[in-house]
Amino acid sequence: MNSANYLLEDPNVQRASEVKACPTVPESPPLLQANVRGEVEPIAGNVAQADIEAPPLKCVDLFAGAGGFSAAAMQANIHVVAAVEMDKHACSTYRANLVDKVEDAGRRPKLYEKNILDLNPRDLLDAHFSEDSSCDIVLGGPPCQGFSVHRINDAGVGDPRNSLILRYFKYVQYLKPRAFLMENVPGLLWPRHKKFLDAFLDESKRSGYRILGPTPLDARDYGLPQRRKRIFVLGVRNDVFFNDAEWPPKPSHGSEKARLKDPDLKVWVNAAVVFARPLPENDENSIHMNHSAALVEVFKATPLNGGSRHDSGRLLPCHDDHDGHNDVYGRIDPAKPGPTMTTACVNPSKGRFVHPTEHHGITARHAARFQTFPDDYVFKGGLMAAGKQIGNAVPIMLGEVLLRAVSRGLGRDIDD
Repeated sequence: MNSANYLLEDPNVQRASEVKACPTVPESPPLLQANVRGEVEPIAGNVAQADIEAPPLKCVDLFAGAGGFSAAAMQANIHVVAAVEMDKHACSTYRANLVDKVEDAGRRPKLYEKNILDLNPRDLLDAHFSEDSSCDIVLGGPPCQGFSVHRINDAGVGDPRNSLILRYFKYVQYLKPRAFLMENVPGLLWPRHKKFLDAFLDESKRSGYRILGPTPLDARDYGLPQRRKRIFVLGVRNDVFFNDAEWPPKPSHGSEKARLKDPDLKVWVNAAVVFARPLPENDENSIHMNHSAALVEVFKATPLNGGSRHDSGRLLPCHDDHDGHNDVYGRIDPAKPGPTMTTACVNPSKGRFVHPTEHHGITARHAARFQTFPDDYVFKGGLMAAGKQIGNAVPIMLGEVLLRAVSRGLGRDIDD
């Protein structure tokens, strides 16, 4: 039984109905050169260019998950040498998309399906790097649920996952990359988590790295169709030149207020682009939760294109005397950037994750589009596992923008 059919027989999921077509993302423009008449024309092949190019930067991706950061690195022409992840479904996804599909064996990442606490960083160093082949960048987003803004009061304090940011830095100490880039949620900056961040920053400085950040960035400001605020910490080894003007990269999009100050900014990309083209046929991720008949009636009573549970009249006892979680069971508004894709992004009871016009939650494929994964990127493990992987991922488009900025800062202008 193939995986797509198996998912359809699962009582918790069902195949989504489809919607209108939308323009596809344009392909990257060809490399250009001037001909003898001074006219600009495409370069015929890249052989000559490859001969004069420096070898690609090399990176290691820790807490790699489904591979968002790794895929971004590949898009930015960075060689992902190795990746570490312990979740079995995420590993299956990573392997299917970023290992098995890579034709050049020399460019395939080595995936370590292990707990990062059990893997000795020296083993990774010895296996992949030498005096003639050093690590340039260490990537990673240590599990962030302990720092999540969705946790209330002192929830998350003492969460063992919080200390994984220190384990992340242990790899930095062994690999000694020219730079490292760590991603986490805004809650990392909250006072109750200060000791973990301070310890990380102190270790960075003691180990010979200067820190740029922590820097809060919003995915909307870089052309993504969702509001997604995350913290990025960039560390640069003290003996390495880095052009600080490249970090953080200048936003390409902005709010109306921001565009009044900077007319070069584009309008934020709205959620409509996610739903405007049909879902792929025979796609194991084009599935959504199978809701009860009662809940479907609630969705039918919820106004299209942004309606909330208050509009539907759905008020449960747990909502009494509680003003929070106003977005649960709400429809996504296609006229605005979408909500943050969390690990529960396919579950309407966890946020504004109902389809704008259909009477069900969004599919895993819709969620992946919000995170700018291509439609041929397949998430393994079933609906809920896919949602978790998607919500944990660094969006590919955002990651590429950031890594191109890091590359330029290191003197490698891969945009030329």
